[in-house]
Amino acid sequence: MKIWAVLFWLAIWQLGSMAVGKAFLLPSPWQVITCLGDLLVQASFWRAIGYTLARIALGFLSAAFFGTLLAASATRYRWVRELLSPLMLTVRTVPVASFIILALIWFSSQRLSVLISFLMGLPVVYANALEGFDARDQGLQEMALVFGLPTYRRILYIDLPQALPALRTGCTLALGLCWKAGVAAEVIAMPRGSIGERMQQAKVYLETPELLAWTITVVLLSVLFEHLVRALLSLLEKRLRRL
Repeated sequence: MKIWAVLFWLAIWQLGSMAVGKAFLLPSPWQVITCLGDLLVQASFWRAIGYTLARIALGFLSAAFFGTLLAASATRYRWVRELLSPLMLTVRTVPVASFIILALIWFSSQRLSVLISFLMGLPVVYANALEGFDARDQGLQEMALVFGLPTYRRILYIDLPQALPALRTGCTLALGLCWKAGVAAEVIAMPRGSIGERMQQAKVYLETPELLAWTITVVLLSVLFEHLVRALLSLLEKRLRRL
């Protein structure tokens, strides 16, 4: 992003805040930044970040693992692909709110963000990983069979290096969905000590600057986590190419 573009939209935000004239409707950027600064020195702020980050990370990592595993199985066995097709379509199209409400009946609010993040990330990782596995070089596959290359070596040296670019794209897309859906689940379920609970409390008490401060926090966490995942996948891809 360019600095001038960021400054332009901050100026629009400031003008909108001045036109409204009420902080509980639209606070100024400075009011939000000041509120964020006040939150940074609170231990409860960091505990809420740790709570939400741990659960959304667990949901995302589970989605990445099982999505890749199911995609590899669907590539090898056609019946697995046919069996999973309606399931992935359902998970991808059902509204997040429906999953959250149903999950609240079956699970405690403390685990809800893990489940919702997993469900939202799974079909995205699966679809991209499946595309990556389908695009493998069939000549290399046949050569591996001719030379009797063991399955684990074929996966390590042939399948993964070719599928990783698509998998990296899938993980990037899934991660954004995991954060959006996971925090939305916390806002509805309000598990104690979470970011979602703090956002809901700010909304109830019309603390709009604090609500926007928490929103900025979620955006920053999502971006930082996305860069970390992309860096790890890029490092893994480079190492696999050296093998």
